[in-house]
Amino acid sequence: MISVAIQDKAGKEVGKYEFESTELASGINRQLLHDVVVMYQANKRIGSAKSKSRGMVAGSTRKLFRQKGTGRARAGAIRTPVRRGGGHTFAKSPKDWSYRLPKKAVKLATRMAILSKFEDEQVTLLDELALEVPKTKEVAGVLKALGLTGTSCLLTVDGHDPVVWKSARNIAGVQVSPASDLNAYDVLHKRQMVLTKSALDVLLGRNEG
Repeated sequence: MISVAIQDKAGKEVGKYEFESTELASGINRQLLHDVVVMYQANKRIGSAKSKSRGMVAGSTRKLFRQKGTGRARAGAIRTPVRRGGGHTFAKSPKDWSYRLPKKAVKLATRMAILSKFEDEQVTLLDELALEVPKTKEVAGVLKALGLTGTSCLLTVDGHDPVVWKSARNIAGVQVSPASDLNAYDVLHKRQMVLTKSALDVLLGRNEG
């Protein structure tokens, strides 16, 4: 059984939230977490190695001079690989490092990552985070009350909330994400995780009805 204190915007405890760890995942498979995180990192990688082939080099394809009668060695176009400034014989092109793992494995890794945050006591549960207008100062005040100022954290809400996103986007180290868009990389990349009670309900499937 996992029990987490529910806090309000002022950092005061207003209740408890209890759930079984198996509601998130049956356990934590570190190898699976590693594989999924490496996949996300590989998908962000951009290949930069590139060279020009003879078809990419600027210049005419005209034969430099006639084949016979000059006394010189025969020569073709100026763009051939044997000439200085010509194209490469086997030109490099940017490599695509992206690949995908099975969807079920990726989803399971996300739930395992969230469970690991709870087990490491790196989760702060907030009763609600309702803002009428974008206000960075208000979100910064909430994080200060929770003792998370200067700490990288993943702020998770129950759904897409443009007001909360706009309020937190200028705070260094803070990332806002709906519960449905969480992934293992984002969860593990941030030191702390701030969840609203309704977001945790979504993750545990308790928001139905």
